[in-house]
Amino acid sequence: MKAFLDQDFLLTNPTSKNLYHKIMKELPIFDYHCHLDPKQIFENVCFENITQIWLAGDHYKWRAMRIHGVREDLITGNSSDWEKFEAWAETVPHLFGNPLYHWTHMELKTFFGIDKRLSPATAREIWDECNEKLQTEDFKPRRFIEKSNVTLVGTTDDPTDTLQYHKLLKDDETFSVQVVPTFRPDGALFIEKATFQEWLTKLENAANVKVSSFTTLVEALQQRVDFFTENGCCASDHDIPKMVYNEISKEDVEKIFSKRLNNEDLTTNEIIGYRSALLVELGKMYAEKQWVMQLHMGAIRNNNTRIQRLVGADAGVDSIGDNLLAEGLSKFLDALDQTNSLPRTVLYNLNPRDNYVLGTMIGNFFEEGIPGKVQFGSGWWFNDQYNGMLNQMTDLANLGVLSHFIGMTTDSRSLLSYVRHEYFRRIVCQIIGEWVEEGKAPNDEAILEQMIKNIGYNNAQTYFLER
Repeated sequence: MKAFLDQDFLLTNPTSKNLYHKIMKELPIFDYHCHLDPKQIFENVCFENITQIWLAGDHYKWRAMRIHGVREDLITGNSSDWEKFEAWAETVPHLFGNPLYHWTHMELKTFFGIDKRLSPATAREIWDECNEKLQTEDFKPRRFIEKSNVTLVGTTDDPTDTLQYHKLLKDDETFSVQVVPTFRPDGALFIEKATFQEWLTKLENAANVKVSSFTTLVEALQQRVDFFTENGCCASDHDIPKMVYNEISKEDVEKIFSKRLNNEDLTTNEIIGYRSALLVELGKMYAEKQWVMQLHMGAIRNNNTRIQRLVGADAGVDSIGDNLLAEGLSKFLDALDQTNSLPRTVLYNLNPRDNYVLGTMIGNFFEEGIPGKVQFGSGWWFNDQYNGMLNQMTDLANLGVLSHFIGMTTDSRSLLSYVRHEYFRRIVCQIIGEWVEEGKAPNDEAILEQMIKNIGYNNAQTYFLER
């Protein structure tokens, strides 16, 4: 019987163990997509207790606690931090089979040196030990990032952001990790939202462009793309709940935009047409700047109105959608490719049903000299677990070229989530190790080493930064 979370966790054969311990384990992390706060990193804040760094904003844990029947005041309400931690400690022993059980104990062990399992019996002891360490210099945001061997952090930022803290971090010689912005123009794309015109005002102020038409909207966004590029941006990110594409004329998109400025109701087809036209314009900008375009597709957000009103967005009441995406995605990528304006693109699906859709879609669009120009992104959100990662990589290998895969991204608001890279890396080594042990791949040391280094770090670093 193996010990829980021993050094060979998830590794079941000699080859996988060798690949992980001798090659993968020591690779740096290129965290090209996350939701860390650059202000928090710059100010290097001291957390008062483990709840503030571990439970605040973590909708993964919130969901598990709600399913377990925990009261909302002990999750997102006004209960004390100790009471919230205690509620989480009571939940954890029930999470066998959920990646949260693994991540919780990996985070305690990796960052705090705590081997104990979290439970009501150990809660106070772990609380005290973590909190004591959090008051020291070695347990502040920058050190968590540095100790995780991270070379780049790609945050997620609205086009209207001043990027003040990215600039300050760039000039701070005491912190060597690159913290770069990522362009997230949801405010421009979701024209149907009640907040659209309020967001336009922010865009006008940021870009110093009066937005009175679709044409001037594109001009303002181009100004912000230029600004983000000047401040180190190398990627965009898009929330695509439904991947539908309808090509429309410039005249029609101008009429749709004018209707929205006049507070007139838009039809579903008008909303889709507008969003399709703007995505194409943005894609052209990204290609010109040699950015990477990331498309996160398939989430149904804010399903529980009561909790959304109580907590706000990102409350932990989102789920997997079942809208078809193949046809719309194909049309969109092809529209850009026809004019040689398709940027390097990462496709993420939330519904695992779509693995083969994306696994085959990536082979339709390519460019000489750019291996894996269109990527099937790592297991995202609800697929960010053992079976999800295993299936995503196995499907990619069956349908594409796994050795060109850009690997794992954190996609988290937590500074402690870098253990997910270890989780992912162990799974990569286990998959490849099994192939070798079963005679499905040759035991060629040079090829295996290069493949592990590429998936673990090199591919992502090249994909996002080489021009």
